[in-house]
Amino acid sequence: MSLTDAHRDFDKSKPVAETRPQGITIMATDITKQYGAVQALKGVSVDFHAGEVHGLVGENGAGKSTFLGILAGRVAPTSGSVTAFGKTILGGSPRESRAVGIVAIYQELTMIPARTACENVFLGQCPSSLGLVDYRGMRKRFLELCEKFDVRIAPDARTDGLPIADQQLLEIMRAYQSSAKAVLFDEPTASLGENERRKLLELINQMKAQGTTMAFVSHHLDEVLEVCERITVFRDGAVVASRPRSEWNKRQLVHEMLGNELDSTLQQRPAKPSRTPRELLKVRDLAVPGLLYPVSLTVRAGEVLGVAGLVGSGRTSLMRALAGLEPATGWVEIDGREQGAPRTPRASRAMGIALIPEDRKGQGLVLGRPSASNVILGDMPAVARLGIFQDRNILAAAKAAVAEYGFDPARLRTPARDLSGGNQQKLMLGRWHHARPRLLLADEPTRGIDIGAKTEILAALRKSALEDGLAVVIVSSELEELLVVSDRIIVMRDGHMVDERDCHNDQIDVKTLLHSAFAVQTGEHGAEQMQKES
Repeated sequence: MSLTDAHRDFDKSKPVAETRPQGITIMATDITKQYGAVQALKGVSVDFHAGEVHGLVGENGAGKSTFLGILAGRVAPTSGSVTAFGKTILGGSPRESRAVGIVAIYQELTMIPARTACENVFLGQCPSSLGLVDYRGMRKRFLELCEKFDVRIAPDARTDGLPIADQQLLEIMRAYQSSAKAVLFDEPTASLGENERRKLLELINQMKAQGTTMAFVSHHLDEVLEVCERITVFRDGAVVASRPRSEWNKRQLVHEMLGNELDSTLQQRPAKPSRTPRELLKVRDLAVPGLLYPVSLTVRAGEVLGVAGLVGSGRTSLMRALAGLEPATGWVEIDGREQGAPRTPRASRAMGIALIPEDRKGQGLVLGRPSASNVILGDMPAVARLGIFQDRNILAAAKAAVAEYGFDPARLRTPARDLSGGNQQKLMLGRWHHARPRLLLADEPTRGIDIGAKTEILAALRKSALEDGLAVVIVSSELEELLVVSDRIIVMRDGHMVDERDCHNDQIDVKTLLHSAFAVQTGEHGAEQMQKES
């Protein structure tokens, strides 16, 4: 359960309304897609109805995104047919799909960084008068959309300076503005906080009532079960099951997605260490003006510290301050050597600190470079021979670094942009395994990846702590993940560290963390407060 999902317990927001489907609007029949020797889709047939949200789930690489790409015209099928609103779509032309009323909101944001928020919302649909762009009308409509969605984004703000969550909202506003007949959502809530998520679900409710056709792809299975009327499961490029929501539960979805039960490594909490290891990291009064107020904490060698809290609570500011990406004050001690908070990423790396950022594509990977090159970026001199880089040395070092993370070494020559989210995250893990830091910071390491890859990523982080003696700090919105992977958990709220729990010795569960995150009091008076807030 994530903090955003669980906030429904403290919120009076209405559930998405049930509606009766109004007939088939899109029908995909026997779709195949071949990429050389790889068959990405194998005879997929799925239909979509007006006024219905149809969930598509499956592991990364199962074929969901390829299928959405075909519906949106971004990908041409090798064979098969798609009929949308009475017209046949040939595929391979986004303009053709948009012309019949299909709009896609991709997990990979399609913002133009150097343009303003307003311009990005109206890309391809700018209002005009006498052949000239009506900037005044465009700005007025933008402000109307912001008011409708209760969004506070300045129309003239450059998009590359906005948080990921705000950019995601701009994508949604663009789709709404286009008056689409069908909207394809690909991980729409992955970067949203609770307020933004609630607005999106309210918007979905409105679009259902208007008869809009919707496809909804998400790795948050609780969310899929909440919002969708029908759910179709993809596995290895094929549809393996498709049933009404009432016939599914989470365990059944996982079983169909993986063909087996969830890995047992995530079914129980980590074992309590047999001895108390030394303190590897000590943080004293770490602060970032306006974002993070003096925080002091410790992390031991071989320990995983989880960080919980709402979006904007200071979780990411804490990680960025330790990584030298924020103008922080305070003191950081690693392996007994204390110095001021790092002012640059270079200074942080020199201290032995490494970061896996929340935005792995925008801040972590060089997407156009081969996977092997991305792995060695953490320590390039280790691969050079007399100042010269040779492919065989790069490949050998990268292969050794990613071997224990289940990454296929045959894909080390593949550009990072062509990998699934799970494999991209494994590259980041491999990079720091190659570089051997002392402290590893992982900010939302399982965001946007499938349930099988989540298991591997979290198990790999624990293994790095236990076997390599690292101190590992993990930020995650998924509270169950923190509970099963962490030795201790701290809770952030409004830039302050407000709680700390020992997962081995304290009574701790999801509700405990939620009470701290939402400032809900416990006991008799706490129950009274919860009732008032809900």
